[in-house]
Amino acid sequence: MATSTVKTSVLILSDTHGEEFDVPPQYADVAIHCGDLTEESKIAEFRTTLDLLRRLDAPLKLVVAGNHDFTLDTPTFMERLSEAPEHLDDDLVKREFGDFGEARKLIDDAKDAGIVFLDEGNYQFTLANGSRLRVYATPVTPGKGGWGFKYDPESGHDFVISEGTDIVISHGPPLGVLDYTDSRTRAGCPHLFGAVARTRPRLHCFGHIHEGWGAKLVTWRDRLNDAPSHFTDVDNNRSTVIDKLANMIPNKFDTEESAAEKKAKARSHVQRGCATTSHCSGDAEPLRPGEQTLFVNASSQGNHPQLPHQPFWMVNIELPTSID
Repeated sequence: MATSTVKTSVLILSDTHGEEFDVPPQYADVAIHCGDLTEESKIAEFRTTLDLLRRLDAPLKLVVAGNHDFTLDTPTFMERLSEAPEHLDDDLVKREFGDFGEARKLIDDAKDAGIVFLDEGNYQFTLANGSRLRVYATPVTPGKGGWGFKYDPESGHDFVISEGTDIVISHGPPLGVLDYTDSRTRAGCPHLFGAVARTRPRLHCFGHIHEGWGAKLVTWRDRLNDAPSHFTDVDNNRSTVIDKLANMIPNKFDTEESAAEKKAKARSHVQRGCATTSHCSGDAEPLRPGEQTLFVNASSQGNHPQLPHQPFWMVNIELPTSID
């Protein structure tokens, strides 16, 4: 028997870094923040981002941490304080960063606004539109040093995504999808790609690599390799890049006409409040669950003078109803 589904709108943002943003006027069934709520993990930055989340027109707002939010990673926060080159004034530290656990409490106390902080793991929610949402969340990214939620790239990390997961929310991208840096190197995580390729969620959203902003509808190959890779397991001939920064930011190779088209597209996103894509029954590209995954890099902080704030994403997908 076919599973009944319902059209569900998902507003996605990431890497707001404690900055002020205008919020889109559109209603969403669920909003997702993919981490880096702050730039320096200061309490004032958390308050700014929580105010932003409160203003979003969505009954449920799911949040993961990012590497910049290191005060939410208490062991890392303690390590950074212990490694300071000189003794820090305790009162100054508490005033700027809060006490241990204070930032997390600030977020947890915002549940009355529908804000739910997700540690790494699997979750299930029933949305107000009657859909059942199964989520896997993770804040961890590969790397070393004093940033939060890091794992050693040489040791790897086990992303335990449950079968039947609808949306994967991570801070960083998977290797090979919307993860190019300005230096044209890929900065995504191979272990995350493998876990997503094995479970094939409907949607995988993330940020972290600001210049990777965009969306791509990936079609998977029929047979999965033992060690999944974007080289071997993505059928690029049947996959579609929906949008990317290069479509909005003129470069030296653009003609006057093409540069004007890109600027017009950027203005259109700003006027609407977000970039949009829809993959429901009846759309031009309906998503085929189990065969396709929609990847969205929603990094909001811009690196380009022409586009200091990159658009949030509004995505329409179909989710199973809570009662099949």
